[in-house]
Parts: sequence; structure tokens; C-alpha cells
Amino acid sequence: MAPTNNPHSRRGFIQSLASASLFLPGVLHELMAETSSGTADVSNPLAAKQPMFPAKAKRVIFLYMSGGASHVDTFDPKPKLIADHGKAYKGDYLSAPHWDFKRYAKCDTEVSSLFPNVGACMDDICVIRSMRNDFPNHVQAVMGLHGGSVVMERPSMGSWVSYGLGTVNQNLPSFMVLAPEMPYGGSMAWDSNFLPACHQGVHVTPGGEPIPNMTRTDLGEAQEKELGLINFFNQRYSSTREGDRMLAARIKTFETAHGMQVQAPEAFNLTKETDATLKLYGLERGSTKGFAWQCLMARRLAERGVRFIELIDIGSSQLVNWDAHADMQTHVPLAKNVDQPIAALIKDLKSRDMLDETLVVWSTEFGRRPGDMNPKAKGRTHHSTVYSSWMAGGGIKGGITYGESDDYGYEIAKDQCHVHDLHATMLNQMGIDHKKLTFRHAGRDYRLTDVSGNVIKEIIV
Repeated sequence: MAPTNNPHSRRGFIQSLASASLFLPGVLHELMAETSSGTADVSNPLAAKQPMFPAKAKRVIFLYMSGGASHVDTFDPKPKLIADHGKAYKGDYLSAPHWDFKRYAKCDTEVSSLFPNVGACMDDICVIRSMRNDFPNHVQAVMGLHGGSVVMERPSMGSWVSYGLGTVNQNLPSFMVLAPEMPYGGSMAWDSNFLPACHQGVHVTPGGEPIPNMTRTDLGEAQEKELGLINFFNQRYSSTREGDRMLAARIKTFETAHGMQVQAPEAFNLTKETDATLKLYGLERGSTKGFAWQCLMARRLAERGVRFIELIDIGSSQLVNWDAHADMQTHVPLAKNVDQPIAALIKDLKSRDMLDETLVVWSTEFGRRPGDMNPKAKGRTHHSTVYSSWMAGGGIKGGITYGESDDYGYEIAKDQCHVHDLHATMLNQMGIDHKKLTFRHAGRDYRLTDVSGNVIKEIIV
């Protein structure tokens, strides 16, 4: 719970109510007695918790490209695919990458010309070229990437981090999702599912009012008194139901909502950002839209103690997202929209000495097939057996690649990284043993990595 010297604490609420003489003497006496003794307090499900072991990262920024970006056109160069363009292979006709690959940094990692700015940051990035998801359909793949299961909806990885570590800032949610549109599967990407509701991601929509009712009304004093009364009865009720985590979560959810009215307006106010910073991200002053805004906000939320921040690029519309069935050239405007802001985020975090404690993860739900049954196809279809993701900061080795796909990018050739392994590694960097972070539900213990998953030790500093 908030400290008693906080003007927005329960004690502060009650003292405010008492000064206004809104209670009968008997009720007022009972309120003050319970507040002083602390008998009405319940555990705070969002209280900051110590990690299970020393953590390399304090927070995660997860960059999700909705639709399935092509690995062979972005982060996995395939010279043989270029050489054998048009040849028959596994019932397909091979299709060469549409963009050139080259080194943009000091390390040997090659990146396509779609991502020159991110390519210049490769000395700080580990590219994983052996990712695997369990299903090639969007909704199921999004479920697997976010919740670890393609069979049924499970709590999102951000919810698991919130459940395991809580938040250091009680006035902001521990898990926030900045998304202009709903992704495949809707809000399940940030749903807490069977975990307590306070661990669900808060959806932030770029625009004039990113969070509904974020700004307090002019009746702030009356609101404080009303909330004080509500809080008293909430705590009194919960004191008779000790150990009810769901009840405590509901109470904490409303407390966080009130705290957001105190701090969120400042967090989302970019007027004090310098012209140099806005230029770095490619964001026009006054703009509250676009991936540049999302990336700059991610840095600001990270500074203010938000534990898990996800940025979703575009939504579920195949016409505008990374789902390049019809034409691979749709990757061009999408990459241009995110390349500079992502590189700016890495540089900005690094310049503020935050990158070492911030785990930045870039991923998509699956890749795209290197060939097609139609030799004249301009696009690529879904491909989940191998694709690419990358990680930076938070104790991850930079300037390296991990895993390999085969010569054409069809199958994993070396060091598979299943989504369970990605999750296990992310949790490990946060100081969490993925096998021990469990929640009892429906008669069994669940975890983000289900019954598998291995930490990729080779990429950890």
C-alpha cells in the first residue's frame, strides 16, 4: 500500500473526509481506528517484489510487428536463395530476397536495406535466426508468441512479469501496451486470463487521449473524498476475506486507475522533450501518433517504472500490416515507419545508461515462406517453422547472431529457439526462473513456458 505520508494514501483520504465533516462521529471514529491499527490493510498484488536471483534487466520493451515479417527479406540473408531463384524446391518455386543485405555496424551481422538504422545498431543486438512457433495461422501464432500456447488462451508474458515482480511505481500499471489498432486475437495479446486482473496490460491508443478518462476533472477534492469512502469499505470488506487474491486485485486495479490520473498526464506530456530527441525519433513536435511516438513513450514509461511495455505496429488488417501475401513491397512503408524510431529507442536508452537494464525484444508471430507454388507470386505466405527475432540490452550479448536456418530459409539448421525458449530467456534476464514462476489454476500449476523452454545461455553476457 502507499506510504501514509502520501497525500493520496488511505490515511490522507480519511483525514480529508474528517475535515469536511462528512461522517457521523461513530463512523469517523471507526475509520480512523482501523486506519491507525492497519487491520483493514490487505496485501498489494502489485507491490514490487525481489527477483528470484540477481537480474540483468529491470524492465522489458517488446516490439511486436503484427502480421509476420519475412525473415529472408529482413534479418536472415540467404545468398543461395538468390542464386537459385526460380528453381523448384519442396513443391515451391524459390523466390529471392527483394532487398540487398550488408553490414551496417562494426560486427559481421548483415541486415537488409529495409532496416539501415536498426542495422547500424547491430553491435548492441543479438539476432536470433532460428525462431520457431507452433502454428502458421495468425491468431494461434499470436497466442503462442504472447502466452506460450497455440491451443488455448493463456496469460500474456507481460502479465506473468507483472505477477512475478510487481511494479516500482504504484501510480502506473506494471504492464502497458501501446497499439493504434487491435492485433489478431484482440486483447488476448495483453490479457491476464486466470492471473489476477491487476496484471492485465493497459491498452494505450496513440492520439489526443491515449487512456480514456486519464485527465482528472475539476472536482478533484470531491473525488478524493469519494474514493476515500470507497477505499474504507473495500478494505473493511477484504479484511474478513484474507488471502482473496482476486478481491485484492480488483481493489488494486481501481487504486492504480486513480494513481494514473495523478501521474499519467505528466508521463504522456512530451512538451519538455528536446528538439534533438524528437529529431532522433523522427517525431514532429505535437504529434501523438505513429511508431515514433510509441517508441519515445516506451522510453518515458520505462523511466517511470513500468515493468513491461509492448509496442504493437499496426493491427490485424492484411492490407496494411506485415502480412505480405499479395506483394512483398508492402514491407517498404512498414519498415520505413519503424526503422528510425526503433534505432532511436536503442540509442536513447544507451545514452541515458538505461539499455543495460532494459531488455528490448523485436519479434513477429512467424516468418514468410521463401518460395511459392506460383512462380509468379509477388508475395509470400505464412511460415512458422523458422523465422527471425532479435534482442538487445538487459544482459544480452550484442554484435552476434544465434541459430541458423537452412540455405533457403525453410527449416532450422542449428540451435532452435522455440517461443518457450524466448520466454524463458526473457524471464531469466528479469531474475525469474521460468520453471518456478507458477500459478495454481483449475487444479494444476501453470507457467508461461508450459512444460518446456530453455534459457539460451549462449547469448547472455
